[in-house]
Amino acid sequence: MNIGEAAKASKVSAKMIRYYEQIGLVPPVARTGAGYRSYTQADIHRLHFIRRARDLGFSVAEIGDLLNLWNDQSRQSADVKRLAEQHIAELDRRMDTIRQMADTLRALIHCCAGDDRPDCPILQSLEQPDEEGGAAAARCGAVTGRRGARAKS
Repeated sequence: MNIGEAAKASKVSAKMIRYYEQIGLVPPVARTGAGYRSYTQADIHRLHFIRRARDLGFSVAEIGDLLNLWNDQSRQSADVKRLAEQHIAELDRRMDTIRQMADTLRALIHCCAGDDRPDCPILQSLEQPDEEGGAAAARCGAVTGRRGARAKS
């Protein structure tokens, strides 16, 4: 089958199929006499594997490792499990970072009057230099004209 048919069958775009071939996740496929790529069911199966791994958030390098293990009949499942455990630990770290960002934004939103005045603690926070710890904390302070109250985070 041609690249368009392979893309449809694998649910991987033709552009990504070419990219995966370029970086070595997919070995070069056979070509027709006219030079067009010709994909087999084994190629489609490999593309499905890659797409599913990408859907789970594995990096290209991790997918390469998984493909090597998948093709190694003498592999140990412990090696695959280790890769998956490392990946879930990274996903957990990312989720923690996203939660921290969301908490900071919630606090900043709480500090903002959201009215017709130009004073905005959200913008004021964004213009502040980074703090020692890296992530900027939400800062609520007196906002000119805000019902005479100080917002608290």
